[in-house]
Amino acid sequence: MSQIQAADAVASANAPKRRFGETLAPLRPLLPYALRYKRTILLAFAALLLASGATLTLPAAVRGMIDHGFSAESAGTVNAYFGAMVAVAATLALASASRYYFVMTLGERVVADLRADLFQHLTALDSAFYDTAKTGELLSRLTADTTLLKSAFGSSASIALRNMFMFVGAVVMMFATSPKLAGLALAAIPVIVLPLIASGRGVRRRSKHAQDTLAQAAAYAGENLAAVRAMQANGAQAATVARFKRAVESAYEAAQAATLMRAFVTAGAILVVFTSVVAVLWLGAQDVLAGRISSGLLSQFVLYAVLGASSLGELSSVWSEVTAAAGAASRIADILAVRPKIVAPSHPTPPPARWEGRISFEHVSFAYPTALERPALRDLSFSIAPGERVALVGPSGAGKSTVFALLLRFYDVDKGAIALDGVDLRALDPLDLRRAIALAPQDPVIFGLSVAENIAYGRESASREAIIAAAKRAQAHDFIEALSQGYDTLLGERGVTLSGGQRQRLAIARAILADAPVLLLDEATSALDAENEAAVQRALHDVMTGRTSIVIAHRLATVLEADRIIVLDEGRIVEEGTHATLSAAGGLYARLAKLQFDTERAFGLEAEPVLYSPHGAGD
Repeated sequence: MSQIQAADAVASANAPKRRFGETLAPLRPLLPYALRYKRTILLAFAALLLASGATLTLPAAVRGMIDHGFSAESAGTVNAYFGAMVAVAATLALASASRYYFVMTLGERVVADLRADLFQHLTALDSAFYDTAKTGELLSRLTADTTLLKSAFGSSASIALRNMFMFVGAVVMMFATSPKLAGLALAAIPVIVLPLIASGRGVRRRSKHAQDTLAQAAAYAGENLAAVRAMQANGAQAATVARFKRAVESAYEAAQAATLMRAFVTAGAILVVFTSVVAVLWLGAQDVLAGRISSGLLSQFVLYAVLGASSLGELSSVWSEVTAAAGAASRIADILAVRPKIVAPSHPTPPPARWEGRISFEHVSFAYPTALERPALRDLSFSIAPGERVALVGPSGAGKSTVFALLLRFYDVDKGAIALDGVDLRALDPLDLRRAIALAPQDPVIFGLSVAENIAYGRESASREAIIAAAKRAQAHDFIEALSQGYDTLLGERGVTLSGGQRQRLAIARAILADAPVLLLDEATSALDAENEAAVQRALHDVMTGRTSIVIAHRLATVLEADRIIVLDEGRIVEEGTHATLSAAGGLYARLAKLQFDTERAFGLEAEPVLYSPHGAGD
């Protein structure tokens, strides 16, 4: 279970314990975002007050016209009332437009800030979080959920504030017009409001479930679109589409259930509101017939009652929308509540002006959070001197990539310690640590940016000259120049327009540009043909000079470059030495080397094993 799902489960378990007064509690953490823009809020309130005041003067004008009559003697007065109504309408139009602009702008601004902060938070979470989180679900929370919040702070907030002011103003004027009728009308409010508030928790729960279901569908779609070639190659389109349709249908059914509840809540509120208004008006009509109030006074009360009732009906509709937004806010809060485990200490050790590159593993044991029963490293200890080139060799699952992950502090060790130049990695700011390490992975990540931006990824201030120099050293310059726009060519998502070898050479160029004292190479030449491999090996030999280099190697040519070979198996060091000594020992390394030579001979691919060895054939 992911950390997000765990947070969701806790929230669901606690849901029945919530008081209905806490329905909007998830929206409270968002208030500081709105309070950053106090000037916009004040202007919106000013426009709101002006619009509400203009609206509330209309019933008084109607009363004056009715009570003065439409006789020739009162023509001047009637004309004045009509003129005043036009002025009020103009004021209302200008104030309403201003209110809408300020409130909607505030909603857009709040959501933009929230999205930026949420994305920044996601980038700070550690690898353990992303071992279980689904990218599509995170994108759903970053986009769809924040869009729901935009309505809560935008259109819904605008409608809610306008109707709240209108309701309060109408109630005040109803009491000023007829305290008796107003008291009778307000007696029905508890019957309306209490069920409305009580239903809020159910609406929020169903809306949150609908968003969760939609996020799962988005996650499934994102996962398959990211691997569309594999899907098509395996003829899985029909099954994939069918499964996505089922996921979309589930999302629809969940949204339908939430909408149905909101519809019932709105219908019930409107029915009770207008039924109570009709009952009060019937009583008012009896007072007019008995001569206790005038027709104009009753008309004024009727208009205020209608304004109040319609405002309350609108508030019931908005309440459903806001509670749905509260469900989205709780989903976002679940992510924001996840705290990264890999953080800088309160007082990090400052990095030296230049790292030497001495690395030491001291009795390190580690198991991935998703596989605690299977340790990846077991009491591992070794040291690497500054400038030394070390190859990590071993079968799949031996722990080679885990060594890299721990060196980059994507995870913290369970036992033991890892040090760089004698400083425990946990005492360093992770940003300082990672600036000291350059990585060229086996499966390089290429972004939908230009070639130059991909090489300078993480080193955005690098000059064009430095980028080109790095590409030349990585043997990438020639193929880059052959692209349509050279270094400014935009690459497709994940670099699908490039060959595997081209992607690896860009990753090597990125590592070269980093100019870090520690270089990690995860079989960086595995996707190259023999000619390009030779060229890149020469480039890597140049780059590794003077740097501490660790190479995860499967190919013998890469191993022969190393000063020392560490052989891992099941998270432990089983052998250590040079190619010559390990081959003579007849252990695991010798078996792996023999297997490779036998395979190459079987396919006619036998190469000169000492072609890239700086030590000569005797080593």
